[in-house]
Amino acid sequence: MTADSFSSARPWRGLMVATALPLREDLSVDYDAYARHVRRLLDHGCDGVVPNGSLGEYQTLTDEERARLVEVAVEAAGDGARVMPGVSAYASDGARRWAEQAAAAGCGSVLLLPPNGYRADERAVRAHYAEAAGAGLPVVAYNNPVDTKVDLTPRLLARLYRDGTVVAVKEFSGDVRRAYEIAELAPGLDVLAGADDVLLELALAGAVGWIAGFPNAFPAACAALYRAARAGDLARALPLYTSLHALLRWDSRTEFVQAVKLSMDLAGHHGGPVRPPRSPLGGDAETRVRAATRKALADGHR
Repeated sequence: MTADSFSSARPWRGLMVATALPLREDLSVDYDAYARHVRRLLDHGCDGVVPNGSLGEYQTLTDEERARLVEVAVEAAGDGARVMPGVSAYASDGARRWAEQAAAAGCGSVLLLPPNGYRADERAVRAHYAEAAGAGLPVVAYNNPVDTKVDLTPRLLARLYRDGTVVAVKEFSGDVRRAYEIAELAPGLDVLAGADDVLLELALAGAVGWIAGFPNAFPAACAALYRAARAGDLARALPLYTSLHALLRWDSRTEFVQAVKLSMDLAGHHGGPVRPPRSPLGGDAETRVRAATRKALADGHR
């Protein structure tokens, strides 16, 4: 078994796609389209899916919608280990309830932001992760200090790892230097690339997974990029990365949900509208996403 072969023992590793949420024009969730989308991603080389993440617009979902999406993902994947739901919530007991729901649905792991209702201190962060870990599933921490204002520094991640409450981190700070410090302070903690536009750099630094956005639109190309990057095959990875990077960098921008969905629509897959308070792309942003997507299609990416 290679380092990138899917294993239910460590199901958070590999190419896990933070799935976009297919909505109808009336903004209701299209569960059938979501099931088809999950199957398409797996059929095109992705290892698993992450429903109810930021890209999945989890903040706009009702509890019923959020729970149903996890169930649909597990059924569509055919193997719950390949599903890593986002379980972020303002309250720690809310995060635990969502982790318990994921466990009951048969999922293999969960993804959790630190407390994001205020700038939490270390004690609150540790208690938050301990509460969610009590549900029994492996917890992947999500470090997004720009949006949450809570920075899971390498030192804090090492403390969480020693606490036994996290098994990996989705590293979205954009600072690829952190991968080396994390490896020094917590050698057993898995680093997963969390931003599409630093995938190659983090893979070369030892990242063992990628929680990704743009495979929603180009799953086969992104799967090929991930495998080449993990293998250290720069002759194959660098041309793919260069060709796709004008799109990948949108994953780190405020309009990432709209950008991914527009790219999906242009690539012939249902992205659809977004729920307010987000609004559709327009102006220069829309022009640039359309141009980058058309270039990726012209380059033969699928």
